[in-house]
Amino acid sequence: MTEPARRDAADRCPGVFSTHAAADGAVARVRLPGGRIRPDQLELLAQAAAAHGDGYLELTARGNVQLRGLTDVDAVADAVVAAGLAPSSAHDKVRNIEVSPLTGRIGGVADVRPLADLLDERLQTADASSISGRFLFGLDDGRGDIARRQPDVCAVVRSVDASAEVVADVLVGGVPVGSARGDDAVVTELLAVAEDLGDISVGAWRVADLTDAERMDLTTRARTRLATVVGGPDPMPPEPIVGWFGQDDGAVLLGAVVELGRLPARLAEFVAAVAVPIVVTPDREILICDLDEGVAETVVRVLAPMGLIFDAASPWAAVSCCVGAPGCAKSSAPVRDDLLARVRGGEPVAEREHWVGCGRRCGSPSGPHRSVEATPDGGYQTHRR
Repeated sequence: MTEPARRDAADRCPGVFSTHAAADGAVARVRLPGGRIRPDQLELLAQAAAAHGDGYLELTARGNVQLRGLTDVDAVADAVVAAGLAPSSAHDKVRNIEVSPLTGRIGGVADVRPLADLLDERLQTADASSISGRFLFGLDDGRGDIARRQPDVCAVVRSVDASAEVVADVLVGGVPVGSARGDDAVVTELLAVAEDLGDISVGAWRVADLTDAERMDLTTRARTRLATVVGGPDPMPPEPIVGWFGQDDGAVLLGAVVELGRLPARLAEFVAAVAVPIVVTPDREILICDLDEGVAETVVRVLAPMGLIFDAASPWAAVSCCVGAPGCAKSSAPVRDDLLARVRGGEPVAEREHWVGCGRRCGSPSGPHRSVEATPDGGYQTHRR
């Protein structure tokens, strides 16, 4: 059995101010709390990728964006800071927040975007040294889409009371531990769990790294602070947010994917030019929001030929991969090339697949999927995870 990662080892996850030295150049990861990004911010990232990187924005399994092949990491950091996407070097890596992508626009018990803003604000003033840079916060608007991903700590909105305050159930490592009422109380509890993790085990990155006794301590601490324990939501079956969707306010939301989860910088600039809010989901989807019908029709007509895929039946809505060779020195195969050949060969994709070049399985989806892992002899072996 593989031993869990511990914080006494170096954190190889890239940030904006501490990039990762890959075989194809430096890699910077820009955290987007809740996957949200303004069009002007997307435009600046696209320009940075074109000027200093490989010309693509990579979409990650946490709804973030990566720039690869960087030749001037300081210029990229300056661009990210100028876009308002990196508050400080101390807090860059701890802003790991997944949010129901459709919240406030389609369905859900309540809009959790205000909770996300408050959590991000509080994270930026917290003692970053006490919070792991891999710890994942989740905010689920009641539909169960984020809860099924089992973040380290997750608030799931159960109801909105008569005073318009949210009532949210708190899950630690997927286990319900109690409920909190009001934005401030919910966010306070999420941060308390993250800080408790560091107190209980200074070496643990995530809840999964704890021993059984340490996990019991963590959940017991949360239960003593919270109201009655509840059962938690039924996990929402994963469905791609790809295609044309009607928002609750009558506007249109377009969901799209791109080949290999790589958004070309030029195409990103065209998406930014639509001048509406954009959301990147943990399933590497791009949501173009708050459109009127005429604009939505134009977006599809212009951007589909450029590479945005609006068809939920496309294989690219169900397959993903790591960078593979030669970009990663640890990879045993050119994963991207092999996945492109697999998709273009026309064999149906019956379930979610993630292709990887080694046992680290970078970028793997959080839910069940078929893992296709390269072997040292140049072949692949399949595992179901």
